[in-house]
Amino acid sequence: MTFLASQAFTHGSMPRTAVLLLNLGTPREPTRPAVHRYLRQFLMDRRVVEIPRLLWWLLLHAIILPLRSGASAQRYASVWTPAGSPLLDFSERQHRALTAELQQRGFDVEVLLAMRYGDPSIPAAMERLRQSGVTRLLVLPLYPQYSATTSASAFDGVMQVLLQTRNLPELRWIRNFHDDPGYIEALRRSVRAYWDANGRPDKLVMSFHGLPRRNLDLGDPYHCECAKTARLLAEALDLGPGEYALSFQSRFGRARWLEPYTVDTLRKLARDGVGRVDVVCPGFAADCLETLEEIAQEARTEFLTGGGREFHLIACLNDAPRFIAALADLVEAHTQGWPVRAADRTRLQAAARAGRERALAAGASR
Repeated sequence: MTFLASQAFTHGSMPRTAVLLLNLGTPREPTRPAVHRYLRQFLMDRRVVEIPRLLWWLLLHAIILPLRSGASAQRYASVWTPAGSPLLDFSERQHRALTAELQQRGFDVEVLLAMRYGDPSIPAAMERLRQSGVTRLLVLPLYPQYSATTSASAFDGVMQVLLQTRNLPELRWIRNFHDDPGYIEALRRSVRAYWDANGRPDKLVMSFHGLPRRNLDLGDPYHCECAKTARLLAEALDLGPGEYALSFQSRFGRARWLEPYTVDTLRKLARDGVGRVDVVCPGFAADCLETLEEIAQEARTEFLTGGGREFHLIACLNDAPRFIAALADLVEAHTQGWPVRAADRTRLQAAARAGRERALAAGASR
């Protein structure tokens, strides 16, 4: 293996810290070729699909990609904005807002954004960090609930680059934040603000992205973390058991997935005479295809045609100030012991100069 070259080591170099925000990703544009490339990268991830490789490669390239790329491109086109992909737009806003929040708190860290699939890519972000001489790295996947298919895959993407890196940074990562008080409070404020402006529903549906049931049976904690988030949010909103429902969306294929399914839940609520439902998607840090098209369009149609009267989607947290503050709190907690404050710079510079002088006096070449 050939390792990536790093900056020539210099005695007395200043330590540098970075935070890498990671989200799932998005096609570059809502066209069939772009969506085809994106889906191919996404669906070939071994963490996402655990079917034997040869069989899956044949199914994917002979059936799934030819059939789904065009239809998925139309779905992406229905939510595309003048700013481009909603997921990328909101993620970039989160990146800018978190950078500003940390600076306001006196942090001296670099914050970068990358996507597990597509652009901006993890390798490109890691190359930028390598070139700038980052010595400490905190990885923050924007998935509140841990799953091997999302959080672990994001970490895989980082490690694939680090396996080729000669001079490794000190590494930490935030595994999940499904029960973090700041995250729950951000969700509570978001829902309350919506209700203050639009009134309350007959039922609040908390819809999370689904996974095959097999993942739960094999030990993936995602289902349990979603259930805990739902319970904590319901408690924060003072909701009784009959006032909210937990469900799972985005089912794919014929296998059994986590239940109850969101669409089935909405159909049943409509049949039972529930007039208005509000849907919130706590597992998504930013609005994307799954919220803006699958829920706001498809699920809405299912509920209203099934007999429901009103359907409301409550926006994801996106760059809401309380959510950005919660992310900054997580960064602050997980960088304890690292010299990340701007106030540390003078001390670190003095120590670096003294170390360099001692090294040169001892015969170091640089």
